[in-house]
Amino acid sequence: MNSETYLPSARDFEPTVSESHVEQISRPSLSYWEDAWLRLKKNTRAIISLYIIIGLAFFTLLGPVLWQIDPALQDLNQISQSPSLPKKAILIGPYQRWSGVILDDFPAEPEEYLDTIPAPDNIRIHDVATTQRVRLVWGPVEGAGGYNIYRNQRMPEGINDLGLPLGSTLGGNEVSYEDRLNLEQRQYFYSLVPTDGFDESDSYSTLEVTPQLAITLDKAKNRGLISEDSNDLGGKISLEFHPMGTDYLGRDMLARLMEGARVSLFIGIVAPFLYVLFGIVYGGFAGYFGGKADAMLMRFADFVVALPFLLFMILFKIAFGIGPGESGILPMLLALVLLGWPATARLVRGQVLQIREEGFIEAARLLGAKNHYLIIRHIIPNTMGVILVTLTFAVPAAIFTEAFLSFIGMGVAPPTPSWGSMCNEGVKTMLSHPHELIFPATFISITVLAFNLLGDGLTEALDSRMRSKE
Repeated sequence: MNSETYLPSARDFEPTVSESHVEQISRPSLSYWEDAWLRLKKNTRAIISLYIIIGLAFFTLLGPVLWQIDPALQDLNQISQSPSLPKKAILIGPYQRWSGVILDDFPAEPEEYLDTIPAPDNIRIHDVATTQRVRLVWGPVEGAGGYNIYRNQRMPEGINDLGLPLGSTLGGNEVSYEDRLNLEQRQYFYSLVPTDGFDESDSYSTLEVTPQLAITLDKAKNRGLISEDSNDLGGKISLEFHPMGTDYLGRDMLARLMEGARVSLFIGIVAPFLYVLFGIVYGGFAGYFGGKADAMLMRFADFVVALPFLLFMILFKIAFGIGPGESGILPMLLALVLLGWPATARLVRGQVLQIREEGFIEAARLLGAKNHYLIIRHIIPNTMGVILVTLTFAVPAAIFTEAFLSFIGMGVAPPTPSWGSMCNEGVKTMLSHPHELIFPATFISITVLAFNLLGDGLTEALDSRMRSKE
């Protein structure tokens, strides 16, 4: 067989398919943090929580600038007011004592038989009924030795349902009474019952009264509601707007929530930042160097975990001389920092123990890398994800701890507002004025939930295993 030597040509090496027809899949090169941010943005709950936290920051920092109402200002004419639209009040002068109405020619001898004494008629308001005072006058009842005056917030259903006893007149010829007892802008029912000086009659008369909101001229000037030269008595002026109502002392709830947010978020952010930072240094040192130093440091951390938090709170308050009416921010902050770091230290130690055995750490060490270089360049960046997640979970825990301690009277003490102390005050009026409890409790719940959801989102976004799957 004759064979010829075959010489390959360029045509033998031509591609069978054009490059333009080859499917190409490419992905831009992303760093670890860029990739984590992309995954975080896909988590709707985490992003909404982030917006809520940013909103709380603006609420805390810029709120008092926009809402310039003193959170300590007390308005006893507007105590425990529900959330409402702006109100107007009658401008009145200072209180002047009222002598009342006494009839000189009316027989003073009372009737011996109460059953024959009819109910007073012609009950009416003398002058204008305001939240400063309600003045009642009525027609005399022959045979009455005096009158008992009652006030109810609903129409009485009988002689035994007249409501709060306000007072009594000293004779049947005294046919007037002035009520100045905790008046609000609401509906009242005044009832008059004739007496013989000792026992009451079975007959009564009732008058429905709704006092108008009033403010004195001097008080309006002091609060800057009118000019110093204004003297429009009887006219109406606009009062401060309370969109979230007032508390039991007439203080604006929105202003107190803003001021309380500063206290609660200050403790909730500063304390975790300090003890997480200390836990990072403590746990990182123990995990990196290991050996006897690691064992000794971790045993001390176990000892700190066993210490009772409430006991140390009491000891710190005593040591700092915190008494009734004084703020307990500093001892609470100190207790959280001194007793809250072991959990972070344990977590960081575990991460460092794992990272220091990785191949790239050993390679860097063989190339002559020093300890400080390994810690700054490799250890800290690789533990940063765990640290951020720990911090986001530590913040709501600290906020809840502050709220709980303030609620039981061990934390921030009135008059310094905090969400926890406001909840403590709101519990006392929970049934009659629930907004005093609902608003601070809602802020605590939303804040804690937002940080927890953000922490969950960061846990997923910073998980390196998730990156390999995408």
